[in-house]
Amino acid sequence: MANVVVVYHSGYGHTQRLAQAVAEGAGAPLVAIDAEGNLPEGAWDRLAQADAIVFGAPTYMGGPSWQFKKFADASSKPWFGGAWKDKMFAGFTNSASMNGDKFSTLSYFFTLAMQHGGVWVGNGMMPANSKAAQRNDVNYLGTFSGAVSQSPADASVQEMLPGDLETGRQFGQRVAAAAARWKK
Repeated sequence: MANVVVVYHSGYGHTQRLAQAVAEGAGAPLVAIDAEGNLPEGAWDRLAQADAIVFGAPTYMGGPSWQFKKFADASSKPWFGGAWKDKMFAGFTNSASMNGDKFSTLSYFFTLAMQHGGVWVGNGMMPANSKAAQRNDVNYLGTFSGAVSQSPADASVQEMLPGDLETGRQFGQRVAAAAARWKK
């Protein structure tokens, strides 16, 4: 079994709920980046021990939150020593708009993973893109490079759509399975 860790920032709770779904699917612990962009005690060690790291942040103004960027900048310490080289990486994000430039956030995560010498895991899911598709179908938003969800700006965390959360859960399962194969 692979050791997957989900490290994320959430501004209003929606990304945290998606992080929980991803972590559930992966059987992974959550590491929350706080409102000041810092990790809790022992989190850097937990990330060092991980076989796979899943990044998560809301998409704000076309990219991840500044708190996630602070974490990414701080990851230059493990980068300098090649500590995360050959780990598997993946990512997820949430925004209020259907598109919301979520791909820019996933691309940011991908670039960070590549700078660390990592291996990226996409979601591997077919999109729900037929006329019969419903908003609660898995991968309704049709992304391939990670998991995404959409929460209207005035929606509570409890109003997140089950299809988006199921997409996150299945994405977590895929990351864990890929990391287990990679670990062999």
